[in-house]
Amino acid sequence: MILEAIVTTLGPDGSLNVAPMGPRVDEGLSRFELQPYSTSQTYRNLKTHGEGVIHVVDDVWLLARAAVGSVEPPTFPASRVKGRVLQDACRYYEFRVTGMDESGQRIRIETEVLATGRLRDFFGFNRAKHAVVEAAILATRTAFLPREDILSEFERLAVLVQKTGGQQEYQAFAFLQDFVARQPPAAGNKNDDWSPESKNPPVGTSLGGAE
Repeated sequence: MILEAIVTTLGPDGSLNVAPMGPRVDEGLSRFELQPYSTSQTYRNLKTHGEGVIHVVDDVWLLARAAVGSVEPPTFPASRVKGRVLQDACRYYEFRVTGMDESGQRIRIETEVLATGRLRDFFGFNRAKHAVVEAAILATRTAFLPREDILSEFERLAVLVQKTGGQQEYQAFAFLQDFVARQPPAAGNKNDDWSPESKNPPVGTSLGGAE
């Protein structure tokens, strides 16, 4: 099963990296498998320091910004690992790397959960939040998908946001629309776990996509 999540890791200098990902999980949520690309900051951080935190969130504004740029959300120290917990997460899982297969372009990272926490109830994902997630995935594909095709899909998703969204969803969707509109043909983007140089799940699949 794939869990839509945000992963935080720390660089050698202590800098925070925040990345949307879709780890595979077992039913007990005791083990996670991450599959970042070899070019991703998440992979580099975990290879250097094999600990991090996986978060269940319903904040699509944070997710949209993390997908295409750097973010510095409020955090607090993890309890069992050297890492940071997103202050506004619903649930979080502090993990340690137990194995790493680096034989392919996509790295397979096995982890075990050392500590968990619950900060607040999960609001849930309505159609507008799902639309923002899809829009964020599309926004990371400006390097190889025609911008006209992406904007056409955005028009379809905009209807769902307008009908069922709130201020957070409107803000996140407008941010992504503006980002895509400003990208030249074959432009790259920051995100290290969704972009073609990194996670690259097909449009319409999970955030992290393990396919």
